[in-house]
Amino acid sequence: MSTLCVRFLLPPMYEAAMPRLLLLLGEFSPVVEALPPDAALVDVRGAMRYFGRDAVELASVIRVRALAHHGVDCVIGAGPGPMLARMAARGAAPGVTRVVGAEPDAVAEFLGPKPVGELPGVGRATARTLCSYGIDSVGKVAAAPLSTLQRLVGARAGRELHEKAHGIDRAPVVPNAAARSLASERPFPRDELDPTRHRRALLSLTEELGARMRDEEQVCRSLTLTVRYADRSTTTRTRTLPEPTAHSCALTGSAYRMYEALGLQRARVRGISLRAEGLAPAEHAAHQLMFDPVDDKARRIEAVADRARAKFGPGAIVPGTLAA
Repeated sequence: MSTLCVRFLLPPMYEAAMPRLLLLLGEFSPVVEALPPDAALVDVRGAMRYFGRDAVELASVIRVRALAHHGVDCVIGAGPGPMLARMAARGAAPGVTRVVGAEPDAVAEFLGPKPVGELPGVGRATARTLCSYGIDSVGKVAAAPLSTLQRLVGARAGRELHEKAHGIDRAPVVPNAAARSLASERPFPRDELDPTRHRRALLSLTEELGARMRDEEQVCRSLTLTVRYADRSTTTRTRTLPEPTAHSCALTGSAYRMYEALGLQRARVRGISLRAEGLAPAEHAAHQLMFDPVDDKARRIEAVADRARAKFGPGAIVPGTLAA
């Protein structure tokens, strides 16, 4: 086993702890790939040689440190590659590392009984096509001739499906991928029923995320809103933005529309979190030009406010709604 998939059992509204947890994983290996919102892949080949421990022993140390330093438990899957490690983590239990051996027999024993839809990259349409021909398990996919799979799902998809069914995973662990999302949350000191305070929390979140992305010269493609209620249940909604942006006004408008679409009626809200996903360099993002002086003015004011915050601190300039 050379790859670990670590999924942290984060309490609701605790996604902002992920950067610290990723730093913890970085103490064991520099090859860490974040899987937002709560998981990461770790290539531990170098760590096994450096620490003189196998992957299972390293997983135990990671679990203990996550609990001791951050109070967060985790489930861990170990395998010879990212695909098998991720699949192992799905069925793992807290406190036990689920291991898939690198031997062909061990891989076949692990993958064979699983439904074909559990293979990464197999969507509903592909699974439905395969099942209509009686190929409803990964073991049957592995036993089917490559030419048959290619006739059913296409040449390239059939070849990839055949390889994955045999446990062949060519995808590497990509390091330094932690910046694919940014998250922040606003818990309330008591159950909050006032929609005005909910919207103020959303405005605060979009202002913070927008400033962080502009500071890092990034834009996001989508927003995910999570609302946690008094009974600890949550509602999550994701919306793709019209264009990648870090403009606070655009983020705020999308966040407000997601909140309004929930139709909350006197809901007792404990907290609200917002996650900016699909981050990409701002220099590669296209912006639709608008002959709107209001939008241009808002962007110029935003740039001036960013410079003021960089010089005098994040609280130097805030929207009037938040000033109170």
